[in-house]
Amino acid sequence: MSYDAIVIGTRAAGSPTAMLLARKGHHVLAVDRATFPSDTLSTHVVHAPGVAALKRWGLLDALLESGCPAITRYRLDFGPIVISGTTQPVEGTIAAYAPRRTVLDAVLLAGAREAGVEVREQYNVDELLVEDGRVVGIRSGQREDHARIVIGADGRNSQVAKAVQVVDYNSKPRLQYSYYTYFSGLPTDQFETFIRPDRGFACAPTNDGQTMVVAGWPYAEAQAYKADVERNFLETLQLAPDFAERVANAKREAPFLGGAVPSWFRKPYGEGWALVGDAGYNKDPITAQGITDAFVDAERCTDAVHRWLREGKEFNEVMGVWHRERDTNHMPIYEFTAQLATLRLPPPEMQQLLGAVHGNQHAMDAFVSVISGAVSPADYFSEANVGSIFAASAATAGPALAGSGR
Repeated sequence: MSYDAIVIGTRAAGSPTAMLLARKGHHVLAVDRATFPSDTLSTHVVHAPGVAALKRWGLLDALLESGCPAITRYRLDFGPIVISGTTQPVEGTIAAYAPRRTVLDAVLLAGAREAGVEVREQYNVDELLVEDGRVVGIRSGQREDHARIVIGADGRNSQVAKAVQVVDYNSKPRLQYSYYTYFSGLPTDQFETFIRPDRGFACAPTNDGQTMVVAGWPYAEAQAYKADVERNFLETLQLAPDFAERVANAKREAPFLGGAVPSWFRKPYGEGWALVGDAGYNKDPITAQGITDAFVDAERCTDAVHRWLREGKEFNEVMGVWHRERDTNHMPIYEFTAQLATLRLPPPEMQQLLGAVHGNQHAMDAFVSVISGAVSPADYFSEANVGSIFAASAATAGPALAGSGR
């Protein structure tokens, strides 16, 4: 068979890419070695930009029908300073959601099928087909399928990335090791994050009346964490006694799942291939932006591929524009996320800024908008914006992080 595009991987990046290409009239095959619905390690949270994408695609109602509750506020607890607020709207959307991946991925795949994508589940790709240095398709067993482009949406261990020998750049090592699980009897309508010296933990409401709770340690302590996961997990939560008490009165409903990932950028295209989502760009999960990033990347990749396939634009030109825009847009949050993921005390200048932000609702809303992806750190931490925050707080003395015993 011959297709316009073959997409390998049908989760947060793959299904939207396949769906959007099919909606533009392209003949698309999407394959995945998993069957659906099925679970996968995940940060869960779909921030406002991702929710806006689901709404544009006509898939938000299907997610809401699962009963996944809205997240209407963000709360970042640094100890003596708490930053609490509502994200700036994205296309009128301020809510986030944290669905189970058994729910979200099934919704996305159904959308791809409804768009006319040919989907093959439980389908192993043995190798990419290459002719004269160009990727031209895939082989599974004795079956070969050809396409004008093969798109790897197959995650951080991308088979496509390995096959084309793509090179990482601006990479960072694993910074923290996290475990998460689910509790019933732990209600919240917030994405709550707690940062303490060498520890970080968070929670978000998900499906079936449960709440996902995650706790991270520096990667250098990963082996100690693994030695007794439950004890270490619960002791970590004791760093916020009120939250630990809430968890103590709840019931754990699932085993602990965990891991750590390095961070990277990769050139997302080459002769006959492209990489979308985590396959091309990945950062530490502490800001929980992976799913939202995948949605945004799927749209941009689709637009570039469509301009090449249907509008006759030169391949390297349109894909190069996508590549440059991706890196320009994501580099500020990439660096900010890495700083948070060290789980270290913020540097003095950040301590001073957080003290000025505390109690200033406009500044707090904008700060949590950085976490949601609605505001770039480049804008928030610009000289002009930081100056306005300090000016607004000049008459009000706030708590300071330095010397607080954090």
